[in-house]
Amino acid sequence: MASELEKLRIDKYLWAIRLFKTRSLATDACRAGRVKSGGQQAVKPSHVVRIGDNYHVQKGAEKKVLRVTGLLDKRVDAKTAVNFYEDLTPVEETWGYKSLIHASTLKRDRGTGRPTKKDRREIDELQSDWWKKEE
Repeated sequence: MASELEKLRIDKYLWAIRLFKTRSLATDACRAGRVKSGGQQAVKPSHVVRIGDNYHVQKGAEKKVLRVTGLLDKRVDAKTAVNFYEDLTPVEETWGYKSLIHASTLKRDRGTGRPTKKDRREIDELQSDWWKKEE
């Protein structure tokens, strides 16, 4: 007979390793197809986690690739939680996410009203130039 720790659900595991703030958020992510096993199939919240499994988890704009190195059924502090998974996320994706957060945005002075047609064209031109530089 398998012990309780060997029958650990994926939503409970993702919550325990502090990837999601609440277990219900982890469950919702599984149901929405944002948690995939080995990058192939979306998993249900009741999917059983095993040591050595790889999971692709998308949380907003952030994407993570995790390998399970230990089973954890209760939420612990962040320093301890790191010992129960290995982050295999490529560095390019990690830096891409962080640069997305720190990207500058165009802001108009308060009280200037809606942009005129000329302003709109200038804004569009600046944005298209910026996107061309990134590629």
